[in-house]
Amino acid sequence: MSRDAGPRTSRDTGPRTSKDAAPTAPTTPLEPGRAPRRIPMWDTARFVAVTLVVIGHAIQRQTAGSEHALALYTFIYAFHMPAFGVISGYFSSADTPTAQRMRRTFTDIVVPYIVMQTIWTGVQAVVEGGKEFNPTQPTWTLWFLLALGIFRLVLPYLAILRWPLFWAVVLSVGVGYSDNVDSTFSLGRAISLLPFFLVGWQLRQWGLFDRWYEASRRTVVRVRMAAGAVFAAWAAACLLFIPQFAEFDLHHWFFYDDSYAGLGEDAWWAGGVRLGLVLLAGVLTASFLLLVPRRRVWITRFGAATMSVYLLHTFVLYPIRESGVLAGEHSAWPYVLLMVAVACAVSLFLAQPFVRRAMRWLLEPKVDWLFRRDVATPGPAPRRPGGTA
Repeated sequence: MSRDAGPRTSRDTGPRTSKDAAPTAPTTPLEPGRAPRRIPMWDTARFVAVTLVVIGHAIQRQTAGSEHALALYTFIYAFHMPAFGVISGYFSSADTPTAQRMRRTFTDIVVPYIVMQTIWTGVQAVVEGGKEFNPTQPTWTLWFLLALGIFRLVLPYLAILRWPLFWAVVLSVGVGYSDNVDSTFSLGRAISLLPFFLVGWQLRQWGLFDRWYEASRRTVVRVRMAAGAVFAAWAAACLLFIPQFAEFDLHHWFFYDDSYAGLGEDAWWAGGVRLGLVLLAGVLTASFLLLVPRRRVWITRFGAATMSVYLLHTFVLYPIRESGVLAGEHSAWPYVLLMVAVACAVSLFLAQPFVRRAMRWLLEPKVDWLFRRDVATPGPAPRRPGGTA
C-alpha cells in the first residue's frame, strides 16, 4: 500500500447536514506548506481495512484445522484487499506524472519495498534456511507495494481510454488464462485487482461520495440497512457453505495471485468465476464503505498509520505463526477468537504515534541523496483531502 502522506491527526471542522454527516472535500487549492485536510470516513475505513488484514494473517494457520477460522478467513478475504484497492484509487491522480510525484513513488513504494524485502530475506534465511535475496518475488505482504506502483503507472494510460473500468475488468478476467503472468513483481495480482483501483479513481471523478457526505440521515439509515443485509448474507453463506467453499478452494481464488490452471480450474468458464468474484468483492466493498461512519470516531485518528501497521504487523505475527502453536486443538473457535483479539491489539499498538516515531527511520528513511538537486526537496503535497491510502 502506499505511504500515507497526510498529517497524522486533524480535527473534523467541515460542515454537516445531519448529525452523522462528514465534511465535504475542500474545493480550493491548499496554500503552500499547508497540510491537506483529512476526511474522517476514509481514515476510519483505512484503519478498519488494515485491521482486517492483520486478523486474516493472525488466523491463517488455524484455517487448516478449523472450519470456523476458515469461514472467517473467507469472509474477510472476499473484500479486504479490494477495499484497499478502492481506497488507493480514490486518492490517486491520472494526471501526467511530475518530477515530484515520481519522487514520491520512490520514497513511498520503491525504497520501503527494498528495505523490507531485504529484512525479510534475512529473517527467513535464519528461520527457514536457503533464502536468497530476490527483489522480483515480493515477500508476504510486500506484494501490495509493487501492485500499487503498477496501478499508479498504468492509471494515466487507462484514463485516456473510453470505458477504462471495462478494460480493467477484461484484463483481470483474461490474465487468469495465462500461466506466464505470475507473482514476478506482483504483476499477476496487480492486473487481477486493477478493477478495484479503477473503481476508486472513478468514484472520485463521479463525486459519489461527495453526495454521500451530504445525504440525509434517513437516506443513510436505509442505505446502511441494505449494506448490513449484504454483509449478513455473506456471513451466513460463509458459515453454511464453508465445506463446499473449502472443497473448491474458494479462499485461494481471493488471493488473485494464480492462473486458473494453477487453481485447478482451467476450463473455459473459469473466467466467469473470476468475474463473479470481482462483482462479489465490489458489492462487499461498497457495503463496507457505506457502513463506515462519516463522522470522526475514536479509531479515525489511526487511519494515518496504515503503512506502519501493514508493514510491521508481520514481524509480530511471524513468530506465532511459525511456532506451531496455532495447530491442532489451538485451532478451535475459542482460540480463533483469541487470535482475533490479539490481531486487533497489534493493529492498535502499531498505530500509536510513538511507534510511528520510533520506526520512522525504517519506514521513512531519508533518501534525498538519491535525487537530483531540483527534485531532492519535495514541494507542497498535492491536494488530496484524505491523504493517500
